[in-house]
Amino acid sequence: MLRRAIVSAALFASVLAPGSAAAADTGLDRFYDQALDWKPCGTADLDDAGAQCADVTVPLDYADPQGRTITVTISRLAATDPARRRGIMLSNPGGPGGPGLNMQLAFRPDYSPDVLAQYDLIGMDPRGVGRSTPITCRWPVAGLRSAGADAADYAESVATQADLAQRCRDTTGAALPYFNTRNTARDMDVIRAALGEQRISYLGGSYGTYLGAVFIQMFPERSDRMVLDSAVDPRRYGDAMLRDMGPANESALDAWADWTAERDGEYRLGTDRGRVRAAVTTLIERAHRQPIRIGAHQVDDEVLPALLFDLVANPKTYGVLAAHLRQLTDAADGLPVPPSPELDEALNGRLAGQPDDAQTWAIMCNDVPAPRDPLGYWNAIEASRSTLPVFGPFVHNIRPCAFWADPIETPTDVHNASPALILQATGDPRTVYESGLALHRAMPGSRLITVPDQRIHGVFGTVPCATAATNTYLADGVLPERDFTCETN
Repeated sequence: MLRRAIVSAALFASVLAPGSAAAADTGLDRFYDQALDWKPCGTADLDDAGAQCADVTVPLDYADPQGRTITVTISRLAATDPARRRGIMLSNPGGPGGPGLNMQLAFRPDYSPDVLAQYDLIGMDPRGVGRSTPITCRWPVAGLRSAGADAADYAESVATQADLAQRCRDTTGAALPYFNTRNTARDMDVIRAALGEQRISYLGGSYGTYLGAVFIQMFPERSDRMVLDSAVDPRRYGDAMLRDMGPANESALDAWADWTAERDGEYRLGTDRGRVRAAVTTLIERAHRQPIRIGAHQVDDEVLPALLFDLVANPKTYGVLAAHLRQLTDAADGLPVPPSPELDEALNGRLAGQPDDAQTWAIMCNDVPAPRDPLGYWNAIEASRSTLPVFGPFVHNIRPCAFWADPIETPTDVHNASPALILQATGDPRTVYESGLALHRAMPGSRLITVPDQRIHGVFGTVPCATAATNTYLADGVLPERDFTCETN
């Protein structure tokens, strides 16, 4: 109870002006009033674009601001017209665990001249990620894996996920629980104050919509023009959100199979959807019986669905996926097939643990609790096999969060009438369309732009109609009068 009261006091102080008496009382004034040391970013793309970077000091634990501090690294691309400058626009590319220093640079060609004139574009590596006091769990394998074909495979999954969770506890220690979304939202408010601003505008994609919604809920007075692209349903964030991806990705696999069947002369995987899908499921079965050796890698039925998941979500990568499966099929047939550079990189990411993978799970597990009982996951896996033959065992598999300590804070209940613009594609295989509708209901002051008949995750910069509406809102501050649907070809 005492700890909760301290946190509440710190949060109340954080929505007041920097240097106020309330902020001083909780010890947060030194964070709000800090002077930033801007330097070259040290990466060619940002430095060539004229960006600068700085480290922002924040408390590890906002309930103990006199305790340990960490740093959050940000980048800044200055507004092109100082006379018209309105303020700052922060961003987050998703994840959780996605580094974001370069996000605004990537989107800069999609912003209108009016937007570029008005905003300093702020990229950010969230706490625990990239250059911002990173979580380093030293995972030997990736955390997102399929359960495999049988109970023995699943038992291996249970042991693997328990081991991954323990590695995070061993390497990060007592600091681990504080790398969560609510603290990242508090960090954003410190960034706002350190930059001398009263409010922030924001563009977040995927998980970045959850972070943005949490910030709006916690700091409504500090939220300005907020864009949430490919939205997460805050009430299903975590384990339920992953399960929701199953049907959408199975449907995306159908679309990929149709595309591949039309190119059977190139990929030789089948002349219609049924044959292509049969080639996929047969390859997964073969990988279960005998892992496929290709180059330095061995690909089993826990890894192969993850490769499919990575690439089936975007029509632009259909050819890459088809080429990967052709190579793996040839390797399974015993042909001496070296992996292409793209497949080698993908397998390195899936078969060897990557820093951002552990960071993803650490943040999500610290945000919301997950079911603990391994039997419950197994029952869901078995029940899903008939309707989701490829992705059921993948999205229902047990994950590190089942072996994680309970979050130190209650998940944020998003329910407010703050203005925001939500962009959502009906065929999104990552954050399904229903999740955008749910966030819109939780934020009735928002407007929803629907993109029909598109299997895309990430609307801004991809769909001209939605990109134009976003730029209008960011430049003028006026939301559309009503929700609307973009016309697409």
